[in-house]
Amino acid sequence: MTQPLMILVAGPYRGGTGDDPERIAANHRAIRAACLELFRAGHLAVNGEDLALPLAELAGSTRVGDAAFDEVFHPMGRRLVARVDAVLRLPGASAGSDEMVALARARGATVYRSLDEVPAVTR
Repeated sequence: MTQPLMILVAGPYRGGTGDDPERIAANHRAIRAACLELFRAGHLAVNGEDLALPLAELAGSTRVGDAAFDEVFHPMGRRLVARVDAVLRLPGASAGSDEMVALARARGATVYRSLDEVPAVTR
């Protein structure tokens, strides 16, 4: 029986975008789409973006990469990766995602490289 896992989805957010808002939004949609697929497979999927962005805004962030954004964005991912069962690393260049993978591996959490590797929950 495969139990539900809490899985952090780590993929490019800013990486490869040149901070173009449309390209960032496309990356964010890809992260959310992976979260939905994991949910449909019976898991609890989380992503740091959806938790960090509202806090960064409350902290006064007005653009990606400003001080308030940096205060919250990657620290949120670090805190999440300390609590999850696994990380799903989406393709694409991303120093932050690579850091989440390294942190997950350091604590012995599973790292998946594709949705196909994640076992579905069986009941």
